[in-house]
Amino acid sequence: MKKIYSLLVATILTVAFTGCMGDAKPAEFKADTPQSVQIFTSKNIDGKITPKTIGAAFEASGLKMGGNNNMNNPFKLRFNKTHYNTYHLAMFRDNELSVKLVKKYPRFGRLVPLTMSIWSEGDTMNVSTLTLEGLARTAKVPVTDPDLIAYAAKVKKALKAAMPNGEFKPLNHKVLEPTATYEINFTAEIDSDPEDWRDDFETEFEGEMEPIGFLFPNYTNMNEELFEEAGVEDFDFYITYSICKFDVIFPVSKETPEAGAYAPCSMYAYKKKGENTVHIGYLGVDNWIKTLDMTDKEAIAKLKEAEGMINKILTELTE
Repeated sequence: MKKIYSLLVATILTVAFTGCMGDAKPAEFKADTPQSVQIFTSKNIDGKITPKTIGAAFEASGLKMGGNNNMNNPFKLRFNKTHYNTYHLAMFRDNELSVKLVKKYPRFGRLVPLTMSIWSEGDTMNVSTLTLEGLARTAKVPVTDPDLIAYAAKVKKALKAAMPNGEFKPLNHKVLEPTATYEINFTAEIDSDPEDWRDDFETEFEGEMEPIGFLFPNYTNMNEELFEEAGVEDFDFYITYSICKFDVIFPVSKETPEAGAYAPCSMYAYKKKGENTVHIGYLGVDNWIKTLDMTDKEAIAKLKEAEGMINKILTELTE
């Protein structure tokens, strides 16, 4: 696949690849560390609770659904088996709170949209989402931020509306600090037209990712879909991609179906007005591994392999 030659001609790129949030900390477990992921579960003997009714309840609660994808269909076709009777990956967001949080913390885009997995085991339906502490940890936002607290409360309200007789399942994952990084970051200094840069980047990024099995179940142009209506003019552009790969989520979901709280993972790219720096970032898989207490070697290997593929492509597109 050709590189962005037109971009390289029009743009002076200075590339910096950095691990997010400073030096990596050694893994350390504290017994009272809050869980990053929560599982809301309900008996569903009559089968009336479905991914569709859950999505409708989220919509009715003011959370815009960005997709609610049945993963069992591609799993059956690709792997000739499934792990659960039902397994969906869904995306959702609160427009107003997303705008407020991204305006204050631009890298909150790694959680626009939020995600959840929906799966059934026997007569039980389950939904996994991030907890307040998980949102704060993942986005590096203070856990005391009122907009973040409001977002977490809205998710809980939607879960209870979706499954009125449900309850949160006790979890005891050993939540560790990543040994690598929370987020993978790329930056580039540009002096070309921002929209031209974005157009070229999107074309090449999608063109490189799709042939090696990556899918984009959701794309958000935040300037057009969120910021314009809110009167926010801080960015020349701000986009997010939801990224998924069947070869990754299939083995991961076998032992940790709640991983859908992180998947499809979100990647952002933005440029602030008055600056020449483009910021690109997504959540490192080590955070998945360390908050979900993952031990399955195949699942971990697939996550790290996918991260390596994404890093290679982003390096090529910004060098």
